[in-house]
Amino acid sequence: MNDAGADDAPPGTAVILDFLPRGNPEDDRPQYEKSPVAYALGEENFRLVEVALTDDPGVNIGDRVEIDPPGENVVDLRDVDYDDLTGAAESELEYAINEIIDADERRFVDFYNDAQPITTRLHVLNLLPGIGKKLRNNVLDQRKRRPFESFEDLEDRVSGLHDPRGVLVERIVEEIQKEDLKYRIFARREREEA
Repeated sequence: MNDAGADDAPPGTAVILDFLPRGNPEDDRPQYEKSPVAYALGEENFRLVEVALTDDPGVNIGDRVEIDPPGENVVDLRDVDYDDLTGAAESELEYAINEIIDADERRFVDFYNDAQPITTRLHVLNLLPGIGKKLRNNVLDQRKRRPFESFEDLEDRVSGLHDPRGVLVERIVEEIQKEDLKYRIFARREREEA
């Protein structure tokens, strides 16, 4: 289900949510052994990672780093859960998701254009917050007429869908925060992809 527009996303890039120049304070190693650390959100699959960086990485919150393959400032990385994030990283999460969507609106509009049924009784659109049977059918009817061109076009043509972009953000945040969801549309964990 994560294929819609995935080719358009920057391969292996992540947005920095928080930067800890003195390393992770929960790391028990002596300070001189710690490298700077950043928490980041993968652009393609909304994967949360902790990235160990070189001593002078020159990065800030909101910057992008290459994680697959690792860029020149990346020493090591590991997947983390939402609960592992710092408070600052948690507070930046929604901003980063919005930035990712803004950078590749076509990918996310095409999600509405390409979404398919999961089972005979459940459509992937029904997994989005606030989208029930009636709203889902409105989306499906409108996209049969012609594909959606933008979030504005979606909002104009689908009665009742007032913030199609915000609905996606809300779903992505939910997928990142909750480990036990039966269906995932956007956020993947590296261990789930194997």
